[in-house]
Parts: sequence; C-alpha cells; structure tokens
Amino acid sequence: MYENYYGLNSKPFQLTPDPSFFFGSKWHKRAMSYLQYGLSQAEGFIVITGDIGTGKTTIANSLLDQMQQDIVAAQIVSPKLSPDELVKMVASKFNVPVKGSTKTDILNDLEAYLMGLHKEGKRALLLVDEAQNLPLETIEELRMLSNFQVAGKPLLQSFLLGQEELQPILRAPNMEQFRQRIVASCHLAPLTDSECTAYIEYRMTHAGWDGKELFSQQAFDKIYRFTLGVPRRINTLMDRILLYGFLEELETFDGAAVDNVIKEVSEEMFRPETPQQTNVDDNVAPAESAHATQPAQTPPTQSIGILDLPVGEGQIKDVEYYKTMLTELVDALDNALSQKIKLTRYIDKLLQKKYKTYVRLKSDD
Repeated sequence: MYENYYGLNSKPFQLTPDPSFFFGSKWHKRAMSYLQYGLSQAEGFIVITGDIGTGKTTIANSLLDQMQQDIVAAQIVSPKLSPDELVKMVASKFNVPVKGSTKTDILNDLEAYLMGLHKEGKRALLLVDEAQNLPLETIEELRMLSNFQVAGKPLLQSFLLGQEELQPILRAPNMEQFRQRIVASCHLAPLTDSECTAYIEYRMTHAGWDGKELFSQQAFDKIYRFTLGVPRRINTLMDRILLYGFLEELETFDGAAVDNVIKEVSEEMFRPETPQQTNVDDNVAPAESAHATQPAQTPPTQSIGILDLPVGEGQIKDVEYYKTMLTELVDALDNALSQKIKLTRYIDKLLQKKYKTYVRLKSDD
C-alpha cells in the first residue's frame, strides 16, 4: 500500500524471514561465520541461541540460500517431539518413506539414503529450529543419528537454533556426550542503537529507497527505545510507521509521528518493557538520550570446540540451572579427587617396587 508512495519496489519490513534482507550486525555475522565453519568441518553440532525475534531463523534461511550444491539440507521447526516422532520427521524431510514402517525400518532406510548421498559425493544437513522445545531424550536421539558414519565422518550434521531456554537443557549433567560434539556455539543479542538505524536504512535501501532523508535522529532514537533493538519488533513497528506516513501523507518522520504510531502499536500488539522507554524528555540531546535509556545487555559470548553460552542476570529463569551447575561442579570435584587417589596409589606402588628393588640389590651385595 505504501510502497509506491515512498518509491519502494517491495515491503522492507515483512515479518516472514527473507534471506535476501539479511542484515549482518556484529553478532549476526559472527553466528553466520560459525554456521559456515560448522559446514566446513562436516561434523558435530552448531548451536545458535537468541531471544525471540533476534533473527535466528533468518540466519538459517540465509545459510540455506547460499548452500553449496553438494549439501542436501532439511529444516524442521520442532514442537515437543518424542524420539520416535523426531526420527520419522527427519526421515520424511529427506523424502525417506515412513508410512507403515517401524522405527528400526526407518533408521535402516535413512542410513541407506545417507550412504547413497555419500556415494554421490554429497552430505546431509539438518537444521532444527525452536530446538528448546525438544525433550532431553529427543536431543539425545539427534546425537544418535550423528552416529551414522563412514570412515569416521558423520553422514548427517545438525544445526540447533533455539531460544535461551535451550542453554540450561544443554548444560544438564546427562548431556555431556552431546556437549562434546558441539563444535561451535553463539548467542544472538539485540541490535545496538547504531545497528538499529543501520538495519532500518539497509532494509529500506534493499527495497528500493533512494536514500533521501526520511527519518530524523529523534525518530530513530524513539524506534530503538521502543523495540529494544529486537529485529522482529523493529519490523512490526516500521511497517506501521510507513503505513501511518502514507495515510497521513508524510514526507518525513519526526519524533512526534513515531510517538503516535508507538501509542497505537502499544495498545494493539505489544508494550514497551519499561515505562520510560517511550516517555523520555524530548529536550535531551539524541546521543545523551540513547545513552541514558539503552538497556543493559549481557555481552554475547561464543566459542569453538566447546559449549560457551552466556549467563547473566535475568537470563536464567529458574533455579534448575543453578542445581545443574552445582551438580556438574560436584561431579568435577569428585572426578578430580578420584584421579588424585588413583595417582597416589600409583606412586605408592612405584615406591614399594623401588624399595623392594633396593632391598634386593642391598642383599646381593
């Protein structure tokens, strides 16, 4: 509706993830690099987590869009699947017949399919979106599927994309075998204020915008404070802002215009998480205002070779996480103590053997 009015050739802020609109913020580029790294390794699991709307699915779709021809990919959005249901879904995504087959038959047929790909010089990739919904035993089934191997190389590689609830699941003590197969992990944070502006301008340009000044700095500041830098929220708000501008025949958007749309959207869809996000003194300079209201964010963390997901105030929603961490710590201490006892016994045996040898040599003299 508003596309022609603003000289656009497509909708720049649609909610459906579109790989052609992928915006590479610092951490989105990092996550994409890890996915590509994982592909190059052709083994193990890659884990990408992030809050709702931070762009996990967009990253996955962008990866699929630029996929190499020797990789056959399948993507599933996981409800709470049982292990048997997961096997059936994975098989069906790779066009392996499942109707009327037992789980054993399906696994055999799936392995045969993967072996066929290998003989053709191809390999299979599974992307599991909303992985936080999977029960522990189903994630373990994913690990078992990675046991289909030829010459030590897995025939199926999996990427897990999920909300932060996936983190304590993977930290559970009985997930140690799975954790050892994670080759890289990354957590997506919301955009910063400067990235939020760049994100809006990037998508507008990609949709045909000529770059003529459309938003004031105050407008950008208000958009960021309301959306907290979450891409999906930005898309929702920006779509309404452009529609409002079309209906009101606005050529540019100032802070007042954005406030009007924010009020409408707050009532209809979502509200800011704190009252001060939309009630900032307009007399404050934009740079100071953005600095004063910018939400505190836990710095994203990442690693290669081990699972290293962020832990920060407000990110862990229940005490089960702390129980898990304490259990792992106790297990580690027990293991260290056990190793120390074994080492002590080994040294004692060496000393006893050395003493017996000394006594024997002394008696020979």
